[in-house]
Amino acid sequence: MARNVRVLKCTPDDVFGVLGDGWLYPSWVVGASRMREVDDSWPLAGSELHHSFGVWPALINDKTVVEECIPPRHIVMRARGWPIGEARVTIDVKPRGEGCVVRLQEEAIAGPGRWLPEPLMDVALHWRNDETLHRLAYLAEGRAIRRLGATSAEQEMADSGEEETTIT
Repeated sequence: MARNVRVLKCTPDDVFGVLGDGWLYPSWVVGASRMREVDDSWPLAGSELHHSFGVWPALINDKTVVEECIPPRHIVMRARGWPIGEARVTIDVKPRGEGCVVRLQEEAIAGPGRWLPEPLMDVALHWRNDETLHRLAYLAEGRAIRRLGATSAEQEMADSGEEETTIT
């Protein structure tokens, strides 16, 4: 089971503000490319997101179903992506100081991905989910009120020497 962790400079409510908006799913989930429909009850248990993954013109339509949700701390989703298979994705959010820690776990539960050796699958999932948490951080921190200082994006730009551009 692949596990990724990231410290975010926002509250658990800010994170669930993003997770609770199903239309944002392709903005933070690596591989998801568009939304087709979001249940009105999203993210309650049993609700569904209908999305596509891949790159046009080779898009595959599938869905993700919520198995459990305890906002703003915990959500478990069954993400489908056939013909690759299905995965159980668990996201836990815990407060830490003025921010929070987000842990994402993913395991293949059906389809061809389930038969790959776990260490091999974990390497690929870890790499992908690191970027997924990176994107989730940008969205959650960007939506948060600027009460906690620099966002992850601002910190990364400062660390890399990028200058802010001002348009006048």
